[in-house]
Formats: sequence, structure tokens, C-alpha cells
Amino acid sequence: MTPTPVRQEYEVQLEPLLSVPVERNLPLAQRLWQHGWLRKAVILVVVAALWEAIARYQGNDLLLPTFLQTAAALWDGLLSGELPAKVGVSLVILLKGYLLGIVLAFGLTSLAVSTQLGRDLLGTLTSMFNPLPAIALLPLALLWFGLGDNSLIFVLVHSVLWALALNTYAGFLGVSETLRMAGRNYGLKGLRLVLHILVPAALPSILSGLKIGWAFAWRTLIAAELVFGASSGKGGLGWYIFQNRNELYTDKVFAGLAVVILIGLLVEGLVFNTLERLTVRRWGMQR
Repeated sequence: MTPTPVRQEYEVQLEPLLSVPVERNLPLAQRLWQHGWLRKAVILVVVAALWEAIARYQGNDLLLPTFLQTAAALWDGLLSGELPAKVGVSLVILLKGYLLGIVLAFGLTSLAVSTQLGRDLLGTLTSMFNPLPAIALLPLALLWFGLGDNSLIFVLVHSVLWALALNTYAGFLGVSETLRMAGRNYGLKGLRLVLHILVPAALPSILSGLKIGWAFAWRTLIAAELVFGASSGKGGLGWYIFQNRNELYTDKVFAGLAVVILIGLLVEGLVFNTLERLTVRRWGMQR
């Protein structure tokens, strides 16, 4: 039998591809437009311009102050220290309720992926309490815990817990059986399997739950302060909005609402986007 001849190896020298423009040859405006922060800034400028035009056309500062009047009220509130103090009060309460909700959600979902009783418990409780608005529990919280931070923390935990637990559990269910078997082959089970296998694999769903829980908690806190006022003699950002509404300082009301929006944008851009960039995008789990 004649042996098959071995094909001679060779190397092809490729010419540089000069016909396709690279990024440095693009126009400056097009390169700048590729930055997400610039596109978002343009959107905000357009919204501010529309706001100013509509307010000037209406001509009633009591109903709708102009963007410049709101910006002046916001600047005055920052310089006087009133707005930073109100924001500090709200954020301290928010972080307490948010972190406690995260701990409880993680414990509940860990129990759900470990035992059948935990799955039944999670399914039953989320069906009961997830559709229930958190603000509806505030009268009961005031009855149980009195006027103070504990009442607000209770409703914040409710607003965070179920959304985060559902997203985390859905992420755990989406982890492939191959990863689970690999973890068991290394002797991982129970909480160690959850921490080392399930949490990294389900991180996109967990981050989505964290963002949803943050949004729910933030708007629940502002609504609670708007409806029920100050807590322990200290008013937060919602109380600032409520007070100025009663005194017909509409520009300060809009300034408070602008702070609520700005804090949401900062948390989204600086915290959650950074977490996604350093984890799921870096690991190739998300585009």
C-alpha cells in the first residue's frame, strides 16, 4: 500500500487591509457619538430645552416653573445644605432596608434551591406578598414599630425582598446541570454550592434583581415620606418635597424631584453599570 504523501507546509503573507477605515480615521463627531455618556447627556439637554420652552409658553410659575428656576432652587438648596441633609437622611434609611432585603432574599433563595420545602415556601410567599404594594403595609408598620426608621425599613425590605428573590431564583434555575455536576464532583453542596457555582453563573439575573429592588425601594421610600411625613423628627427628601408643596414653592418641589432622578441616574451609572462591566461583561456572560 502506497503511503499518503505529506503535504508541504507553506505560509501566506497577507497584505495590510488599508481600504477599511479604522476608528482613528473617523470624524471627531462620530467618535464622540460612540460614547454612551455623551448620548445620554444630549438627551438630557433636549429634555431640559423642551421643559424650558413649555414652561415659558404656559407662563405660570405656580404650575410649572422653568428649568432655569428649578436649577436655581436646586443650587440654593445645595448651597444652604438643606438638600444634602435631606438626601443623607433618606439614603441612610434606604441602605439599611436595601441591605437587609438582600440578605433575606439570598437566604430564602438558597433554601429554595436546597430543599423542596424551601421551594414551596418561596413560591407561596412570593405569590402572596409580591403583588402587595409596599406602601400599603406602612400603616401596619407604624402600628407595630411606631414613628421611626424601623417602620420605613420594614416596607423597604418588603419592596426589595420579593423582586430580588424571584430574579435570583430564576437565575439559579437557569444554571446548567453540567455546572452543578462539576460543583458536586468537587464536593460542593448546600451553601458552598450556591456561593461557588450558582451565584457566579446566575449573576446577570441577580444584578437585574438588584436593580429592580433598588428602584422599588427608592420610590417606596419617597412615597412613604410624602404620605406619612418625617421619621423620628427628621424629614428626608420626600418630606422636603411635601413641605414645599404645602408652601407652594413649586420650584423647590421640582428641585427635589430632580434630585430623586439624579440619584437614580448616578446609582445606575456608577454602581450597577460598573458592577456589570467588571463582572458579567468582562466574563462574556452579557453583551
